[in-house]
Amino acid sequence: MWYNIYIMGNKDNSKQKIAVIGAGAVGSTVAYTLVVKNLGSEIILIDINKEKVEGEVMDINDVISFSEVENIKVGSFQDANDADIIILTAGVAQKPGETRLDLVAKNKSIASFVFKEIGQIKSSAIIVVVSNPVDIITYLVQEISNLPHNQIFGTGMGLDSARLRSRLAKILNIDSEQVEGFTLGEHGDSEFVAWSTVSIGGKMVKGILSPEQMNEIEENVKKEAYEIINRKGATYYGIAMVVADIVEAILFNQNKIIPVSHRLGNQKGMNDVCLGFPAVIGNTGVVKSWPLKLTEEESKKLNKSAEIIKQYL
Repeated sequence: MWYNIYIMGNKDNSKQKIAVIGAGAVGSTVAYTLVVKNLGSEIILIDINKEKVEGEVMDINDVISFSEVENIKVGSFQDANDADIIILTAGVAQKPGETRLDLVAKNKSIASFVFKEIGQIKSSAIIVVVSNPVDIITYLVQEISNLPHNQIFGTGMGLDSARLRSRLAKILNIDSEQVEGFTLGEHGDSEFVAWSTVSIGGKMVKGILSPEQMNEIEENVKKEAYEIINRKGATYYGIAMVVADIVEAILFNQNKIIPVSHRLGNQKGMNDVCLGFPAVIGNTGVVKSWPLKLTEEESKKLNKSAEIIKQYL
């Protein structure tokens, strides 16, 4: 008989209580995914809509007997102040015809309200921001909390980069795990594919695809969220897996490279803005920004993306 043995590193038992703020489509799917992937010992789901959050917890609780997670329960905002990981998903959802930047005013107000209600946060806590526009909300949460910036970051370009890998794998009939590369910048209309980072099995994609094919792929990756929202009203499965991937990197101290939204510091001369760029994620949050050697054109696109974000700060 053959057995599958999974070696994932040493789990950090000091970061086991996870608070998910927001029980909408994204928040409830995140909580469910964490339970299914056995991440955390206790998960609390928090929302101002009491009946909704109670219903979600009751539904997800049916999965507990299949999971190593010990407990999922309804919590108050104050219950999050001693959480080891706080996941912010609360906010107004993007509607058909809207861009993520259209959500700035309302979701900044909601984020401010949430952290005022939580109060003093555990000094070692890590905050993962999912609410859109994620780059701007991440910056806001960094400013209003007393935590070091490396402990607060957003999901950034994690989902967009996953979409890129999936699309390339499908087009070339290759296992998506063999595809490496990133989309960078704003999680929004100014994002771009850094083709200089994209390779398949060690071979650069620029030598496989034509410029026309690459342009089409980039546009499809940018527009995918709009296409999903137009059809079903929201996207939540993919982003839930991105969050789970990040939480796993924290709990197991994987030092995994993920394109999260964070401050780049002096690396790119952008220490006053958060945007999607690869970073090493471990049990202290962002261990360091991962240095990429971008082309001149890609650097210009990254700076343009940063300037657009700055306008809303």
